[in-house]
Amino acid sequence: MNYIWEVVGRHPTGQQPTGAETIQKLCDRVASSTLLEDRRDAVRALKSLSKKYRMEVGTMAMDHLVRILQTDRADTEILGYALDTLYNIVCSDEEEEPEENQQKQEEDLGVQFTDKFIQEPDNITLLLTLLEEFDFHVRWPGVKLLTALLKSQCAPVQGIILVSPMGVSRLMDLLADSREVIRNDGLLLLQQLTKGNTAIQKIVAFENAFERLLEIITEEGSSDGGIVVEDCLLLLLNLLKNNSSNQNFFKEGSYIQKMKPWFEVGDDNSGWSAQKVTNLHLMLQLVRVMVSPVNSPGATTSCQKAMFQCGLLQQLCTILMATGVPADILTETINTVSEVIRGSEVNQDYFASVNAPSNPPRPAIVVLLMSMVNERQPFVLRCAVLYCFQCFLYKNHKGQGEIVATLLPSTIDANSISAGQLLCGGLFSADSLSNWCAAVALAHALQDNLTQKEQLLRVQLATSLGKPPVSLLQQCTNILSQGSRVQTKVGLLMLLCTWISNCPIAVMHFLHNQDNVPFLTGQISENLGEDERLVQGLCALLLGICIYYNDNSLENYTKEKLKQLIEKRIGKENFVEKLGFITKHELYSRAAQKPQPAFSTPEHMLFDHEFTKLVKELEGMITKAVLRSSEEEKKEEEVKKTLEQHDSIVTQYKELIREQDSQINELKEQVTLQSSQNEKLQNTITQQFSQIQQHKDQYNILKLKLGKDNQQTGNQAEAAHVNGLQPEELSQLREQLEELQRQNQLLQTQLTEKDSLITSLSTTLQSQLQIAFQQTTSISISKS
Repeated sequence: MNYIWEVVGRHPTGQQPTGAETIQKLCDRVASSTLLEDRRDAVRALKSLSKKYRMEVGTMAMDHLVRILQTDRADTEILGYALDTLYNIVCSDEEEEPEENQQKQEEDLGVQFTDKFIQEPDNITLLLTLLEEFDFHVRWPGVKLLTALLKSQCAPVQGIILVSPMGVSRLMDLLADSREVIRNDGLLLLQQLTKGNTAIQKIVAFENAFERLLEIITEEGSSDGGIVVEDCLLLLLNLLKNNSSNQNFFKEGSYIQKMKPWFEVGDDNSGWSAQKVTNLHLMLQLVRVMVSPVNSPGATTSCQKAMFQCGLLQQLCTILMATGVPADILTETINTVSEVIRGSEVNQDYFASVNAPSNPPRPAIVVLLMSMVNERQPFVLRCAVLYCFQCFLYKNHKGQGEIVATLLPSTIDANSISAGQLLCGGLFSADSLSNWCAAVALAHALQDNLTQKEQLLRVQLATSLGKPPVSLLQQCTNILSQGSRVQTKVGLLMLLCTWISNCPIAVMHFLHNQDNVPFLTGQISENLGEDERLVQGLCALLLGICIYYNDNSLENYTKEKLKQLIEKRIGKENFVEKLGFITKHELYSRAAQKPQPAFSTPEHMLFDHEFTKLVKELEGMITKAVLRSSEEEKKEEEVKKTLEQHDSIVTQYKELIREQDSQINELKEQVTLQSSQNEKLQNTITQQFSQIQQHKDQYNILKLKLGKDNQQTGNQAEAAHVNGLQPEELSQLREQLEELQRQNQLLQTQLTEKDSLITSLSTTLQSQLQIAFQQTTSISISKS
């Protein structure tokens, strides 16, 4: 500390100056000294005091430090001291661990000084300019200071950088710095800069960030790399998450293909370091960002296609079936594979063909389902497997058929375990979580697939020796009536609702059992506890589906009789209230947000995402169907029939109009053709008239000449040679003239006929257009 006293001067003996006094003198020295060395020493002294006297230095010295940055640009040493001092003011000392209250005060102080610094936007612009200085003692503290400012007041600093000319580009240059410490801190700076700002994320991406970050990841050893790889991956996540433009740029730049080597793991997977686990976890998250269900369907599909074509999906499936992979990596890999195959037929078919390296080989789906129904497996792993199974069946009618087929009597193989057997085992096990998972998985095998709903009605189960088999549908209702746990009941009710919705045959099978309707009405009418209210709501939904999709094939359980039963035993208003318990449940809205099952504890595992869609679709329709009286229903049926008849009439008129349009077009073509022919005939007649006139003129001239010659000579023999023409030739000319006159008469007749036909066609066309107009007008009036 001696140099501080040398700068501020010695005090009289016994008078020790306070920290504030010392700092004030140093500030005066910075402001007034004309020698660079004096100012440098004063700033160095302020730096040494800035941690201990953070408040005082920040309050008194900040303006002087900024002025130093503006005026002493030529001296890198004083710039470094000033930047370090500003960093200490804005950022609390990270080496110490202050108490909670003290830490809050330190953070508030940092925010206060950050606000003061950025009140003048030119200060940030000045800092960006200083970052172009290559000197380590300027660039590194400049990077740290800007990072601290972003951490403290992210949005305002982002706004200033965004409007600063070449602001983001200057920061991107940090990734090209050969000094690793600056490059690595540059990564941290860009992480803060890109948080939640789509515009900056786009600029960073178009500044070739993807290429450079992937290069650094490869240089640092990919998943085996250190903290730098983690920082690169975090920055990539910032750039891609919820940014469709950057995601498209990443895909179009063929960067998905460059991710494949990240997931090449060896046979020996023992002893993974914590850093490798973290790195691979982030890499998997990066894949998921590109194929997330929240992305636009077109973008997701193209990324899924690219991941299959480059072998990335195959590589992920290899990790899935490998041994020794840490549990959390295995779980995240299952979730990643789920979203890579979700809704993609090619990827789903490939996943169905993957076999586990067991003896004998088993399908990967079967191995995963074994984990899902095993209560000893971790909860998060079981959730991941369920999600994978759901994604495999999403919009996959072929896969749904294959799963249901493993339950049918004709396809059961006693020597091997099938997916259907595992689901049935889970459905009826003593573990309520297995019951729920198996019920939801089986419901997804029936989702929007009427054929499989009907096929599943054929499944028969052997309950015990000596007793006849029962249908799967009946066994589900039997377990419901035996007083199972709430989670089991909820799972089975969701399965039954999915199964019989939009399937009148399944509704008939369900109602055929005389015990089912009394059980449902009994459950709905009772006053049960809070936990059972959801079960009541689902029972109401199931009974409502039995009404809405009832084809009245069972005399005792027609739509009208079921409604009368509700009114008598439950009450219509009470029924609707109980039905509303489903959507009012706190966990319903959480499950409705995204497809992936995300539950903090097994007890919270109650709703399935696809089922929430079904409830949303059916609740209003069922409420309307139950509250309608029989008279209203009859009226509605009559209106419906009338509308159908009206639609049929409209359809007939549309067909008639189409036919008339076709006829009109044909008539128009005929008119055009006849007009063309008429024009040609007119031209021909005109030519014939011209020829006839020429021949007449020649004939008259010859006739005159011939008469004159006869009078002069009186010699008939010589007259025949007038103008070199013989009598035979004169005779031929007369015949040609007569023939031309006949042709002219014929053409005149044809022309008259064509005119008559054109007039007739025009009249027909006008009448057809008038009829079509009248019919269109009458249809519009009837619709209104």
